[in-house]
Amino acid sequence: MPGYKVETNTLHIGKFDYQVRALSDRQQYSDPDGEAERAGVTAASWPLFGVRWAAGVALAEAMCEIPIEGRRILEVGCGLGLASLVLQRRGADITASDHHPLAGAFLRHNTDLNRLPPIPFCQASWGGPDPGIGRFDLLIGADVLYEYEHPRLLAEFLARHAKPAAQFVMTDAGRGHCGRFSARMQEQGYTRVERRIQFGGGWPPGAGGRILTYDRTGPADGFSGPADSLRPGRPG
Repeated sequence: MPGYKVETNTLHIGKFDYQVRALSDRQQYSDPDGEAERAGVTAASWPLFGVRWAAGVALAEAMCEIPIEGRRILEVGCGLGLASLVLQRRGADITASDHHPLAGAFLRHNTDLNRLPPIPFCQASWGGPDPGIGRFDLLIGADVLYEYEHPRLLAEFLARHAKPAAQFVMTDAGRGHCGRFSARMQEQGYTRVERRIQFGGGWPPGAGGRILTYDRTGPADGFSGPADSLRPGRPG
């Protein structure tokens, strides 16, 4: 692959093995046409989309059992798209999104590697213009609160793309931004429950990570309606 190095590995998620192409060097950078820079991707953050993160694997495993019938689903910050691959194999109505200009190509390649139908992809910045993808019943993300501004930007993005009755499921690696994000979600009418899990590979250290589930099932901004649940344990 010109400009950057890749590798393909096999991951066992749920009952299936998945072939996943990822970047083989987390320090590399390639943006010959300036596309990543125009999308707001810095040199330091450029390779993050292409890393097989433990939090991404944990989200994919959670998607093996979450209810999908009748739900329109969006993965935000999809990176390699592991969770989207699992949902596509299950026959879900899944769309993937990321602001990195290479995420769509990696997702297509990984979908082809696993002989799955194409997954709709949208290159979308959380703080950018409306990408026109509409609203969703279930939104998911893995370790997406990476920088200080992410809680505000992600909450605003979800406000534009979540249906009145909606659920957001996120794996959190404890980067310190979750409290501010939860406060913004509460303002939008969501309640939160969490479950502590160990992502694997000893990451994150200490108590491990969390699966956070935000539900909006009652009146919110003048709307109401039902939403299914991942049923993830105790309240946070």
